[in-house]
Amino acid sequence: MSRRVLASHTLFTFGLFALALSACTTVGVASNPIEARWVGRSAGEFFAKFSPPISDSNEGSATVYNWRGGYNRIKQQTGRTARVSCSAKITVSESYVIRDIAIISDPPGANGPSYCTELLAAN
Repeated sequence: MSRRVLASHTLFTFGLFALALSACTTVGVASNPIEARWVGRSAGEFFAKFSPPISDSNEGSATVYNWRGGYNRIKQQTGRTARVSCSAKITVSESYVIRDIAIISDPPGANGPSYCTELLAAN
């Protein structure tokens, strides 16, 4: 086998390996509008927009933040006024990128069943 063919084959094999390896580090499909909006984005951007976390803990190479925010008074679909807020556990990678958002407390919103979705998924 000539050197040119061998080099081409090696480069192709390396490219396939790199492609397969990159698939291991990509973010999965979002399961809800909140994840669709925030997973893969900077946790700093999230906390700057909605308020800092109340606590954090290390879990291996990730950090899990306990967050509560969005304190508001809204008129719900039932017609009554309610004080609402949202709380979540936000898992962040070593590079401070959001990997997962698990909603912990989510009251009904002004336009539907989820205040957290109305707050966190809005542009």
